[in-house]
Amino acid sequence: MMVQKSLPGEPNFVCTMAEHNDLCGQFARAFGNDQFEPLDPLEEMIYVVSHHDYGWNDWDAAPMLDPATRLPAGIAATPSSVSIASNKKSPEINESHHPYCGLLASMHSWGLFNERYGLSDFSVRPGGSKSVPIPKDNTDVADDFLGGEKARQNRLRIFLAEHPETADLVDENHLFQNYKQLQFFDTLALYFNLRHESERGEEVFTHVPRTATEDASVRVTPCGNGVYSFDPFPFRGNELEVVCAGRYVHPFPENEELTPDQIGAALRGLPATDQTYSFVPA
Repeated sequence: MMVQKSLPGEPNFVCTMAEHNDLCGQFARAFGNDQFEPLDPLEEMIYVVSHHDYGWNDWDAAPMLDPATRLPAGIAATPSSVSIASNKKSPEINESHHPYCGLLASMHSWGLFNERYGLSDFSVRPGGSKSVPIPKDNTDVADDFLGGEKARQNRLRIFLAEHPETADLVDENHLFQNYKQLQFFDTLALYFNLRHESERGEEVFTHVPRTATEDASVRVTPCGNGVYSFDPFPFRGNELEVVCAGRYVHPFPENEELTPDQIGAALRGLPATDQTYSFVPA
C-alpha cells in the first residue's frame, strides 16, 4: 500500500502495490531512445517491472490501520514481518512466470534491504534510509529471507546460463543494466506515490543505464501543473503522460474498531480516481 503525504486537513491519495506496479510498467513501456537502450528482453522485463511487488496483494486486500494516522498502513508503517513475507512472495510469483523474472524480482527484494546494491541514492523520505529497516527482534527472520533470496538468485543464474536461449541474460553487465532499469522505474514511481505535489522537489536519479556499461544521472524538476522535466530525457518522443490509479482516503474515526477485511472493503468501496503526470525534456 502506498499512502501519499497530504496537506493538513486534506485526504491522502492511496494506491495499492499493484497500482504502483502499473505506473512502473508505463515507464518501462516508454523507456528508450537514441540516448538510452530500450528494455531487452522486452516481454520478460515488462512483466517483472509490472509485477515486482505482487507479493503484497494479500496485504493490500486486507491492510491494518496505522495507529498514528488512522489511515491504512503504508510501506513505512507495515510490520517488518509482513514486509519480509511479501518481499519473499514477489519473486515466487515472478519466477512462476519466467526464471528471469524471478531472478530480477529476487534481486529487487534483496536490494530493498541492502541499499539497492549501492546503485541508487533515492530515499523514500528525503534524507532518510535507502534500505528497508529491520528491527533487532526480526534480524534472524530477515537473515533467513535474504539468504534464501541469494540462494534463489544463484540457482536461477545457473539455470539460465545452462540454456543457450537465455545464457546472455545473465551476463553481469546486461543483468545489472536490467536491474538498474527496474530500480529507476520503481524509485521514480515512489517519488510520485509517496510525496505530495508540494513535497516533490528536484530529484536526481543515479545509475540510470544508457547501455550495459554506461549510466546517466537523470535530474527531475517540477515545472508546475503536473509537469516534470527530465535531464536527460530517457523516454521515447518529446512528452510522456502517465496515470496512477488510486483513491482519496480520510483517516478512519478514532472510535471505530475495524478488522483488516473491513478496512480493505472500505477502501474498495471508495470512488476510483487517478493522478496524471506529464514528463518533458529539460
